[in-house]
Amino acid sequence: MYLRRTFRTDGISVKPPKKPTDPAEVWINGEFIGTLYRDEEDGEISYDFNMTILDVDLPAT
Repeated sequence: MYLRRTFRTDGISVKPPKKPTDPAEVWINGEFIGTLYRDEEDGEISYDFNMTILDVDLPAT
């Protein structure tokens, strides 16, 4: 899976959306990290991964 290779972890999982129009949820080792949207346009399918990073999670500068 693309996300497992990109984040270099087998602990990543994608939970299917509750409704077809909702995004899927992306989790790493039981912790929610973002949403995954599916977009189909002109016969092509793409995916958009959104992850919010809070300032408290970043190292101090």
